[in-house]
Amino acid sequence: MQSLENITDSHFPQNPNSYSFSSVNRLSLYRWLFECNGFWHSLALIIPSLLFVIFLGSQAKNSFRKLSHGRSYIMISYYSCLWLVSLLNFAWCFLQAWKCTPGKELAWNILSLFTSSGMLFLEISLVAFLLKGNYASGLEILTRTFVVSGLIVGLDLLLKVIYLFKFGVPLFIDNSKHPHQVKWGLWVVHRLVLTSIYGLLLFMYKSKWRERLPARPAFYKYVAIMFILNAAALFACGLIGNGAGFGFWLYGAAIVCYHAFYLPLLYITFLADFFQEEDMHLENVYYSEMKDAGFFDPDLE
Repeated sequence: MQSLENITDSHFPQNPNSYSFSSVNRLSLYRWLFECNGFWHSLALIIPSLLFVIFLGSQAKNSFRKLSHGRSYIMISYYSCLWLVSLLNFAWCFLQAWKCTPGKELAWNILSLFTSSGMLFLEISLVAFLLKGNYASGLEILTRTFVVSGLIVGLDLLLKVIYLFKFGVPLFIDNSKHPHQVKWGLWVVHRLVLTSIYGLLLFMYKSKWRERLPARPAFYKYVAIMFILNAAALFACGLIGNGAGFGFWLYGAAIVCYHAFYLPLLYITFLADFFQEEDMHLENVYYSEMKDAGFFDPDLE
């Protein structure tokens, strides 16, 4: 009997490491989907960000052709930035479990810093481009706008780095059981500035200064949506700072909406019309070339 057990053990060796490895993988998958933010919260972030990256990829060939034909430095630069930030945002949405995983706090903070700074850069530069005439193609306008946007984002990034790594303020890790008052005070200031800017733009649309703004309904809708979103986030930060638990839910909803839908909204507002106009322009070019070649001569009919 003992020899039979020895034979069985020799032919079917048990490897406890394989079982532990698979159990760790199952635990990591479970934590990634359910424990950190919840299943639906994770899906609400991952699916829209993934679909937008897929959309950009499916349109990449035509977009590059139109951009090279249009030769607008601003649109080329902004489209490149949109690609980079979209990939960062998808990584941020996909790796949400990092903020709940011991040992991943540093990686999560760095990823959050780059993602938030990239999206803020797009916000600031978009407003600047549209105020200056969004289809201008001069290098001077591009350089001036990017420098100003870069300085503002750089200052914002520097302050976040100081509070994160110097004072240990967990800016990108939320804990409803132990809310950090300094953190939410900083986010109140951040959201207050953005809400004030978008509110000022909305006021200008209703005032005598509306002629200084682009007469584009898409831009007005964009400003209105961003004002509502930042106002909701500001209100949520204020609630959390005063100890109201509902603020965490409202703030989480605002963050999901921002990371899931801001980049598609930006594309619709700023790039979609450009690509549509380029389609019409290319059709006119093709028509002119065919007309010059004699395809529409009456003698050919």
